[in-house]
Amino acid sequence: MFVIFKNWTEPILIVNLLINIEDEAKMGNGMNKVLPGLYVGNYRDSKDPIQLDKYKITHILSIHDAARRLHADKHYLCIMASDSPDQNLTQYFSLCNDFIHAARLREGNVLIHCLAGMSRSVTVAVAYIMSVTPLTWREALKVVRAGRAVANPNLGFQRQLQDFETYKLVEERRRLKERYPSLALADSDLSECRVMLDSYQTMLNQRTICEGKCSMGRQCPTGVCRTGSKRQPRPRRPSTTNEEPSGIKRSPSTLSTTSTASAYRPRSSPAGLYSYTGVPSRPVRSASGLSMTRVSDLGGSAVAVGGSEYSRRRAASAPATPAASPPASPHRTPQRSRALQRCS
Repeated sequence: MFVIFKNWTEPILIVNLLINIEDEAKMGNGMNKVLPGLYVGNYRDSKDPIQLDKYKITHILSIHDAARRLHADKHYLCIMASDSPDQNLTQYFSLCNDFIHAARLREGNVLIHCLAGMSRSVTVAVAYIMSVTPLTWREALKVVRAGRAVANPNLGFQRQLQDFETYKLVEERRRLKERYPSLALADSDLSECRVMLDSYQTMLNQRTICEGKCSMGRQCPTGVCRTGSKRQPRPRRPSTTNEEPSGIKRSPSTLSTTSTASAYRPRSSPAGLYSYTGVPSRPVRSASGLSMTRVSDLGGSAVAVGGSEYSRRRAASAPATPAASPPASPHRTPQRSRALQRCS
């Protein structure tokens, strides 16, 4: 069977269409509602004007490596953060909670998105649900998963949510109640969360959703878990002796040391933060090298937070110092001095 194309661009369009279909299958099928006025999606959903109009999205919280404003008629909060376990997202929870809660109190609809809609955006949504309801971080994650089955933050973000619940959640709930005394969303959010938890348990019993606890190397039944490679790691054999062979000594430069640094250590905070309303706070210089850019557009408001730029570069115009020559061997001193005389 032969297919005749009218021009050379048609095969490229077909290939791109197949790639887009595969990406959508991996990253979910459109944005998903997790609470009234709160949606979680991926980067493709944030660009789709049909979905934005369908769900009447007025505010967009974009959090990924290259977060930027895409629609001039939407209010934006842009946070540049990577999907790595050592990325500190806790520092942005209060800012995101203000952006989301203020929009919902004004009867707006908020879309939180990253690239795949699985890790960074889900972490922000879980932190918000914890802050406005009595739910724990595990229960809030179940609420998000009931609405979006592919929700699966990486282990570093789950650790940050647990620490946030232990050390900062009480203060954050008190701060939100003082800043937003209205209780218009309290009862409806709690009742909606209970419905979502019941739905999650039903889906779990029917094995149509996964808790994200599949072991490494095993295939997840729903394709949610990050199971990694199917190849099992080869166990190491314990060494039988620690003695060095006779006549062989290791030099100090070849000795290896074991690092005791803690895993999932969050990165340091950026140089400054700006409120989403556009009122800047005093920037503080930080040694971490992170920076923040405030974006100003005509329609709506947009703020870009974070980044990973280097704070300074090595000076290229530094004077080069000549390297000191090694001491000459005493047996070759006369030959080297005669060579220098001939060169001069």
